[in-house]
Amino acid sequence: MTILHVHELSKRFHIHQIEREVAAFDWVSFTLHAGEFLLVRGPNGVGKSTLLRCLYRAYVPSAGQAMFTSTAGAIDLARAADVDIMWLRRSEIGNVSQFLRPRPRVSALDLVAEPLLLLGHDWETAQREAREWLAAFGLKPEIWSAYPATFSGGEQQKVNLARALIAPRRLLLLDEPTASLDAEARAALVERLGQLKARGVAMIGVFHHPEDVRGLIDNELYLAPPDSGSRRNGEEYANVAE
Repeated sequence: MTILHVHELSKRFHIHQIEREVAAFDWVSFTLHAGEFLLVRGPNGVGKSTLLRCLYRAYVPSAGQAMFTSTAGAIDLARAADVDIMWLRRSEIGNVSQFLRPRPRVSALDLVAEPLLLLGHDWETAQREAREWLAAFGLKPEIWSAYPATFSGGEQQKVNLARALIAPRRLLLLDEPTASLDAEARAALVERLGQLKARGVAMIGVFHHPEDVRGLIDNELYLAPPDSGSRRNGEEYANVAE
């Protein structure tokens, strides 16, 4: 089943100080199916993270389509209304970045449990599953009730991952999620992603060290610099599972 079909997606930024338009990426095209893992590759500054932000609609694409097959029907992520995007974020599309922006005076346990509460789960169930996810990533139980703003970068990332992955999703966007993790937490993440993949969750990932998830990757998308004179963003979409 096709989860996402992206056709000639582009993103350009207008830099007002110099009155110039700068391309992040151009002509990106690919198709993603249920249970597939797509690795996005390319040199620094080519727009890999920007692509994920466009699909999550933190940025509005400049051109092209990103047709997502939701449970309510096909939705173009490039043009959908904000209310539809918010619904997708709550229920069908997850985003895992390398940074946690914790709210003041909210414990790690409550932050992780919150997505399940928003989906209608009862308090006890949400808290129990939150404890299981925090334990899986190796966060010490004695700090579960503390505020993540006081945590180290690695500890914050463990909370970030647990919160992002606890609720069921149909599409996961992974932007350098292993950047601050120790080896044990990276292994736990790969195990959890493998479980989600087996359940049919589609994933798009940007990894500085792709060997962390090598066993999960089905396809790779290479992003070329926008000014390279090449349309490789559409042509270098390769299946690596064959």
